Amino acid sequence: MIHNKLPKIWYGGDYNPEQWDDATMEEDLRMFKLADIDVATVNVFSWARIQPSEDVYRFEELDKIIDRLHRDHISICLATSTGAHPAWMAKRYPDVTRVDYEGRKRKFGGRHNSCPSSPTYRKYAGLVAGKLAERYKDHPALVAWHISNEYGGYCYCDNCAEAFRIWLQKRYNTIEQLNKAWYTSFWGHTFYDWDEIVPPNALSEEWGENRTNFQSISLDYRRFQSDALLECYLSEYEEIRKHSPDIQITTNLMGTYPELDYFKWAKHMDVVSWDNYPSIDTPVSYTAMTHALMRGLKSGQPFMLMEQTPSQQNWQAYNALKRPGVMRLWSYQAVAHGADTVMFFQLRRSIGACEKYHGAVIEHVGHEHTRVFRECAELGRELTHLSDKLLDSRIDAKAAIVFDWENRWAVELSSGPSVALKYVDQVHKYYDALFELNIQSDMISVEENLEQYDLVIAPVMYMIKPGFAEKVESFVERGGTFITTFFSGIVNETDIVTTGGYPGRLRKVLGIWAEEIDALLPGQQNQIVMKKADGALSGTYTCSILCDLIHSEGAEVVAEYGSDFYKGMPVVTVNKFGKGEAWYIASNPDQHFLQSLLKNLCEAKGIEPVLAAPSGVEVTRRNKDGKSFTFILNHNAEAADLQLSAEPRKNLLTGELVSGAFSLAAKAVMILERS
Repeated sequence: MIHNKLPKIWYGGDYNPEQWDDATMEEDLRMFKLADIDVATVNVFSWARIQPSEDVYRFEELDKIIDRLHRDHISICLATSTGAHPAWMAKRYPDVTRVDYEGRKRKFGGRHNSCPSSPTYRKYAGLVAGKLAERYKDHPALVAWHISNEYGGYCYCDNCAEAFRIWLQKRYNTIEQLNKAWYTSFWGHTFYDWDEIVPPNALSEEWGENRTNFQSISLDYRRFQSDALLECYLSEYEEIRKHSPDIQITTNLMGTYPELDYFKWAKHMDVVSWDNYPSIDTPVSYTAMTHALMRGLKSGQPFMLMEQTPSQQNWQAYNALKRPGVMRLWSYQAVAHGADTVMFFQLRRSIGACEKYHGAVIEHVGHEHTRVFRECAELGRELTHLSDKLLDSRIDAKAAIVFDWENRWAVELSSGPSVALKYVDQVHKYYDALFELNIQSDMISVEENLEQYDLVIAPVMYMIKPGFAEKVESFVERGGTFITTFFSGIVNETDIVTTGGYPGRLRKVLGIWAEEIDALLPGQQNQIVMKKADGALSGTYTCSILCDLIHSEGAEVVAEYGSDFYKGMPVVTVNKFGKGEAWYIASNPDQHFLQSLLKNLCEAKGIEPVLAAPSGVEVTRRNKDGKSFTFILNHNAEAADLQLSAEPRKNLLTGELVSGAFSLAAKAVMILERS
């Protein structure tokens, strides 16, 4: 549990007192009390300060910072600071810095510039993590370890090339097996020795973003780089665990970040934490989906909101302010979807370099008389008042959406059929449809147990890994409803096509086969023509991007294409399989169709909305010890009218009893407790 040493929703964020003098820190601490801030993440980028040279470590400044925070009852999330190596290390050991995608050797600068395969980097990162753990393991303020910061970025140096070859030998055992898995008979790519293999970059197999001659090679390099960075994390994790066996360890993830397989990473994290930075125009349902994905990384366990901005970001194209009420609203959105912490980057604004215009609880003016501080202080009071009410409560969803990073890599590396096909957009489209219906859904991996759900959706399941098709068949046979879409069941785990007709290993459960895939131009559409009215579904809808030309092998044809030479061919089918049914949607449908279809299917499975709510009002429910906590969040710019039952429920934020009809103000939040 996140709150093992602090029995409330943690409230605080990244704090960098090493950038300030003592008087400024004292003033910060005064304001932290005003805002009910009780956790500070420190030492995130201090490696150069605590290790000024190869054999010298200086912890006196960090001792002083941690002790001073502790005296004011502020708990510590202690980072290892390894997200940016010191300049002396890059100067003395050139292997530490990366070689970029274009084959250029990097110099010292920026952050996340450390080669994950560098023996020097791994050595010193492990040493500093171990020394920190040995020194602070028993400090009473310590509540969490934070390894590095926002891992990411690939390297293409000679060390990575050699490590890649070793990784491949472990995966494929023999060069013959690798040649078969990669289909190297194409374009005369047969390898006879491991050292003939080079990383796929702009100097070899790739050009531009996700463009490659050999998808199998590029796919494996992404797996390898994710694993290499994970090994860096694990080397620090193990050093910390030698000295600090009981304090939880995490690293901050970045939602749908494309380069790392977070489901694999989460197996080695005691608690998932992540940094939430939506734009002002990011769909509310997309942020909700990402929270659900972070929750799903560890099968529904509460997660940490490690970073968000109190107001303005600094790195997006247009860094709009969070309007009044939005910071509080988005903070509660995270809690509504499973967060047990609300943390910011940062607590005081920096005055130099690239993040000086990134928002903070304490702005450059340096006092508490700002809109942002007042909003932060109000939220701090509320979280203190909530105490442990919500801690470790869980979301009980009966619908789930499958998300798989390796499948995403394969889809986006694919040489066709359309550049408009974006895996995350397709997943979000299905999540958004359930979101608009006020149906809670989990985001799950291909390894998750499906039997706990009634409805499972796997959009664009292009890559079918060993065992997944059988898992789907068992789920449907026992009574579950499964949905998948166009461009599914095409390849195996090494991106080799499964012959015999698409959708390959899913063909049996779906009862269809596809012979061709048509790519539509931007703005071009076909039609989904229902064969008969069915509940919320009737008439004609539009579809776009791709159109699979499919044939029924026992599946019922629910809808047909409305135009082009494949007019009259199936576009939506359902196959009865055992006690359940498997749906195939052969094109990219409009949102009205999806909402209507999912409304029908959820009603048929008895999956009920959390609450009837108008558009723009988000509802979720967390459960704990026989009680439920319903979150109602009004994302609209105007008040919204809602209707509850006559049974009074307590609003945890005001103490008032609520029942019947009521109005929720714009950007307002309500948390209703019910036994």
